[in-house]
Amino acid sequence: MSHSRALTAHELFDEVRARLELSWLAAHEGGDRKIELTETRRLRASAVGYLNLIHPNKIQILGGEEMTYLDGLPAATRRATLTRMLKLQPAAILITRSREAPEDLLAAATKARIPVWRSAKRGHELLTYLQYHLARALAPKTTLHGVFLEVYSIGVLITGEAGAGKSELALELITRGHRLIADDAPEFTLVAPDVLDGTCPDMLQDCLEVRGLGVLNVREMFGDTAVKRNKYLRLIIHLGPPRSDGDHDPLKRLYGDINTRKILDVDVPQLTIPVAPGRNLAVLCEAAVRNHALKSKGIDAAQVFVDRQAHQLRKQKHWTGP
Repeated sequence: MSHSRALTAHELFDEVRARLELSWLAAHEGGDRKIELTETRRLRASAVGYLNLIHPNKIQILGGEEMTYLDGLPAATRRATLTRMLKLQPAAILITRSREAPEDLLAAATKARIPVWRSAKRGHELLTYLQYHLARALAPKTTLHGVFLEVYSIGVLITGEAGAGKSELALELITRGHRLIADDAPEFTLVAPDVLDGTCPDMLQDCLEVRGLGVLNVREMFGDTAVKRNKYLRLIIHLGPPRSDGDHDPLKRLYGDINTRKILDVDVPQLTIPVAPGRNLAVLCEAAVRNHALKSKGIDAAQVFVDRQAHQLRKQKHWTGP
């Protein structure tokens, strides 16, 4: 399940009000205006920026220079400029550094139902924070089924059918010093073209459900170091059924059962580990993560072994004997 989120002006105001010291000056009825990440905006314009009448932003910031510019306009030109700015239908107008809002701007914005906010912060601080906040809030998101952990500083999603042992494996890894991010329904956000950031829904924070034990609070049981707020997804470990005796793929025996899974158009490496009685899945998972880290550094044990074999065969082919 994936979606791109849309925020209303009211939702954005509530989310950043305390951090940016915002006050709502006019047009509360315009709080339902939407801020969306359209394809055009994704390729070109920011959702927030200083006053721009050519490429308008959804949040128009009025700082010192913008206010000076408006104050320096003749009355007729000023009215026309304000009318043009409001016709662009921004989601909100944001005035910086607790400056007084011009009465004509407040009146025109109220008539057009466009919220006017004021912040005690400086313009560049508002711009930087809102760009970051909106980029994450409006980025494509998806929810996957599995347990998301940090293993050896790498974000690992453990997947598998119901009853495959995902939560038991996660519990074993936590007892071995690794950290839980989210159980059952981790959320992944596309924060860059090839980066997926995984987080936990508020309802499931710190919780791990284990069959027979019920819901466990990992933070309370193992301490604050046993949980982590977020991590980039780098590897998927899928717990699969045991293979039949006749299923022997020489390449899989050499390289492992590795393929990729596409999540929000990002190819994520996926390793399948067969589940069978007597297998120590925690050790196998740790080994898989260590091996993945080595591969990311260009060290591939399987390929080294294949190269050694090829070298030995070449030597034998050219050896003529005594």
